[in-house]
Amino acid sequence: MLNSAQLSRSQDPLHLKTMATQKTYLVISALGEDHPGIVNALSKAILEHGCNIEDSRMTVLGGEFAAILLVEGKWNTLAKVENALPEIERQLGMNILSKRTGERSAGANLLPYAVDVISMDHPGIVNNLAGFFAERNINIEDMNTSTYAAAHTGTSMFAVHMTVGIPADLHIAGLREEFMDYCDGLNLDAVLEPLKG
Repeated sequence: MLNSAQLSRSQDPLHLKTMATQKTYLVISALGEDHPGIVNALSKAILEHGCNIEDSRMTVLGGEFAAILLVEGKWNTLAKVENALPEIERQLGMNILSKRTGERSAGANLLPYAVDVISMDHPGIVNNLAGFFAERNINIEDMNTSTYAAAHTGTSMFAVHMTVGIPADLHIAGLREEFMDYCDGLNLDAVLEPLKG
């Protein structure tokens, strides 16, 4: 039961407008054996229930297809998607998890920077990079890694691309110099630059 303060707030036009304009989201994670038609089936189910894929990451890792989707919709349409997931999971032979979330809170004056690193492949590269940024309280917001054979030698190479949020009060030139020295010490070719577009 609402107390008088909650009741007056719930009837406040500004509060009602904020509730009406605040977006609601569902994060869906899907993993299963790769085969044609997975993206079509997932996106069709989301569209049919009146929701929209606002952001996504999809890839094939080994023989498995992995997807993370940020689905936007009204509270009741997201509930329809949630209710449909067990059947989609059964039809596609996938493991699907979902979780409700809200809008991302605005970062406290974070500057988006891109980090690109290339090196001969060896264990510990991701952990070393993650440690460097964690020690400086810099959040890794997005990361992709891949291995490939060098063009002329066939040497196994490792590439990392990430986006980090650097606090605006941090001295960027000093951070860049520290990062480049750190990477040089690990024999990593690295770039740290403002995120474009």
